[in-house]
Amino acid sequence: MPESFIELLPELWEAIGQTFIMLGIGLSAAILVGGPLGVLLFLLGPGQSLANRPAYLVLSWLVNTVRSFPFIILMVALVPFTRIVAGTSIGPLAAAVPLSVAAIPYLARLVEQTIREVPRGVIEAAHAMGASEWQIVWRVLVLEARAGLVLALTVLAVSFLSYSAIAGVVGGGGIGDLAIRYGYYRFETDIMLLTVALLVVIVQIIQFGGNAIAHRLDKR
Repeated sequence: MPESFIELLPELWEAIGQTFIMLGIGLSAAILVGGPLGVLLFLLGPGQSLANRPAYLVLSWLVNTVRSFPFIILMVALVPFTRIVAGTSIGPLAAAVPLSVAAIPYLARLVEQTIREVPRGVIEAAHAMGASEWQIVWRVLVLEARAGLVLALTVLAVSFLSYSAIAGVVGGGGIGDLAIRYGYYRFETDIMLLTVALLVVIVQIIQFGGNAIAHRLDKR
């Protein structure tokens, strides 16, 4: 291994840790807020038990609006909010704020689309047996769509790994910051290739793990 790689190892481990901090916070926010939001979008949709067209249109518009922002522009627009939440506008914790804001509507839409694939007959049968909305959500919708929900979360994780790299470019730290500092500013192509290879490996691990879990959960 070249000497430059050995000298880089401490920074590389730190960058990997920062990337996973950003990704972990963003995915946690997406699961805790975006998941229920996606279920609510489904329930408010046409023909569903809580159907409410005005509420659905407003909520859907908000989700689409946030999703339409290019991530780097969203980061800049949220700088004042980020400073309030994280106390700073730089570093992995600060970068996790816009990542979370972007991840919530992204996962919400994926969850809504996944739940729509649950057979309507199963939902109607649960209603006929007197199940409450809460029971239908947890014991029917989530249970029937669990494999698809895992795949949706996998898609989100892979997509937002690239977002975390973008965050690194503007002061978020992580693998993206390392690639820019060494590969772009210092023209050290070997280190740039190393960071790219590292991102590819992480993506493959996430995708393989998500596919394996979804396959185990899929009872069809």
